[in-house]
Amino acid sequence: MTAKILDGVVVLDLTRFFSGPQGTLFLAGLGAEVIKIDDPKTGDPTAFAPPFAGPRGVSFSRQTDEDMGIAYLKRARGKKSATLNLKSMEGREIFLRMVKHADVVVDNFSAGVADRLGVGYAALKEANPRIVYCSLTGYGSTGPDRHLKAYDLMVQAAVGLMSITGQPGSAPTKAGSPVSDAIAGVFAALGIVSALLHRDRTGEGQSIDVSMADCLFSLIFDEPLDCYPRLGLQPQQGNRIMRFSPFNAYRTRDGWITIGAATNDDWLALLEVMDRTDLKNDAHMMSVGWRLANNAKVDEVVARWAQGYTTEDIEARLAHAKLACSPVRDIHDVLRWEQMADRQMAVPLWNPLSRSNVAASGAGFPIKFTGSPAGYDQPAPLPGQHSDEVLTRLAGLDATQIEALRSARVV
Repeated sequence: MTAKILDGVVVLDLTRFFSGPQGTLFLAGLGAEVIKIDDPKTGDPTAFAPPFAGPRGVSFSRQTDEDMGIAYLKRARGKKSATLNLKSMEGREIFLRMVKHADVVVDNFSAGVADRLGVGYAALKEANPRIVYCSLTGYGSTGPDRHLKAYDLMVQAAVGLMSITGQPGSAPTKAGSPVSDAIAGVFAALGIVSALLHRDRTGEGQSIDVSMADCLFSLIFDEPLDCYPRLGLQPQQGNRIMRFSPFNAYRTRDGWITIGAATNDDWLALLEVMDRTDLKNDAHMMSVGWRLANNAKVDEVVARWAQGYTTEDIEARLAHAKLACSPVRDIHDVLRWEQMADRQMAVPLWNPLSRSNVAASGAGFPIKFTGSPAGYDQPAPLPGQHSDEVLTRLAGLDATQIEALRSARVV
């Protein structure tokens, strides 16, 4: 069987919650041996946190001893699990021995915590000069606000996303999912793969500093938000992109559909579909600049037309005219969508305690390669399932030593 792209790469994963586990999940999908290392006292905080999934379905409280956290079942796929107390001297020494046989270390501690634990980049580099170290934080490891505590809500607020989300005049609104966490995980995986390529070329490891705020801002600031006041635009544009008109979600006879005209040719084609070719003689309506400045009038034309047809009918008409459109699907519609099924983008989740699939799904691997397989070949592990194997192979411990450390709650 063809090897995965990152086969043979060993990743020591100290991350928790979402941003870090998302990044290491992608590395696991690319074939890296990702070893989750959790505190033996607390374990992974998502492993037994609501919402749960188990033999009796999903719930906010554990209905059986076999119930596990859905977030853990999603984010720990393809990974191994070991426990080690990094706050103890023995645990720290064992970890640094493991680093000698590893390629990557990832954490999402608050800024400065890794150094205080003695597992920051300086210590790791001394143990293994070729190590690639990635730190994910809310605001980065430098700057006056580096020590501020941050969750996705705070980051979306901090970099301006909440101020531009929603309909004009509405209260600040975050995106519907924790996008700053997810995006930071993607950037972390990209940074790690890039650093591994650099190491292959030069023999040198390095440290990577990933900020949730930086990552999110880099994506939203392609839009000229700082120019909006001079263009007479409000910060909140609803579903619009200020460069296109029409570009919105429109109510149909039985639901909603999104329609966008990015070029004048698109607008001409849409007029044909709507049987409004009379507007081709309207100098205002045929001017992109006028339509952008008077978008409400354009929306009124499209909205009046859309209300007379079903979503399916409009989708068929616009697809035939090669115009961009999509029905507004809820998550249940998405999971039934043949395109997602064909791409294997929703896959069953396995609960290792109940030894069965649960009534929840996880996302499939989003990148498709022609020459290499990619995906999550193994489900989430039992917490600590691989401790003995990992400590024997990477730290050189024998069974007697591991049992003594387990008794001392170091592992």
